[in-house]
Amino acid sequence: MHGYAHHGAHLFRHSLATDLIRSGASFNEIGQLLRHHSTDSTRIYAKLDIETLRTLSQPWPGGVQ
Repeated sequence: MHGYAHHGAHLFRHSLATDLIRSGASFNEIGQLLRHHSTDSTRIYAKLDIETLRTLSQPWPGGVQ
């Protein structure tokens, strides 16, 4: 059961950070809230916001295959 508790807490932290990124919070603010010692740890959360990343992506050359 210990493993499930860890995953739940991890999922909560990722969900919170993703929501804060969408709301415009800076990595420094999120890092302070999550008590990260390094901004590199906080930057991991930017990869989770797939929907926002899709709005920034360029179309595939030649169209979708």
